[in-house]
Amino acid sequence: MNELIDFIRQPWPWYVAGPLIGLTVPALLILGNKSFGISSSLRHTCAACFPADIPFFKYNWKKEMWNMFFVLGILIGGFIAAMFLSNPEQIRIAESTQADLAALGITDYSSLLPSQIFTWDNLFTGKGLVFFVIGGFMVGFGTRYAGGCTSGHAIMGISNLQWPSLLATIFFMIGGIVSTHFLLPVIFDLFF
Repeated sequence: MNELIDFIRQPWPWYVAGPLIGLTVPALLILGNKSFGISSSLRHTCAACFPADIPFFKYNWKKEMWNMFFVLGILIGGFIAAMFLSNPEQIRIAESTQADLAALGITDYSSLLPSQIFTWDNLFTGKGLVFFVIGGFMVGFGTRYAGGCTSGHAIMGISNLQWPSLLATIFFMIGGIVSTHFLLPVIFDLFF
């Protein structure tokens, strides 16, 4: 039993984790004719909890309860993994990445998210406004504008050979590269 726990605690290689994620698509399609995606669960939650006379939320959200349970499972699984199955070793980051992060002022690698950005103390500061409020709004707006999130488009849409999903995924990647190499240094210069 200890060997199994030790195996689960280690990072899984891409050639194991990738196919497992990829097999989610045919499993959902074969077992229930369902599409994989996470961002739609927010719409279902809003339609269920805040019934209003808004056309976007007027649909039979009860048919999508499986998606709500799927997201709940992700939350519970994440909690279990973080509390009981986390790898006790320090997070390993490549030296080149450490040099890039140090140039931005990030030097603490003791947790999964950099504590110089992601702490409750930063929530009501300028960098909190940029990273949490504006960043969160842009992610939410972009997800709605693109008709889905990265998991929905990149995993489900591309596997179904949907042209809009391929286009959305290409622009997700371009946006990530531009943000990382051009926008992030400017933001860090302004707020750090």
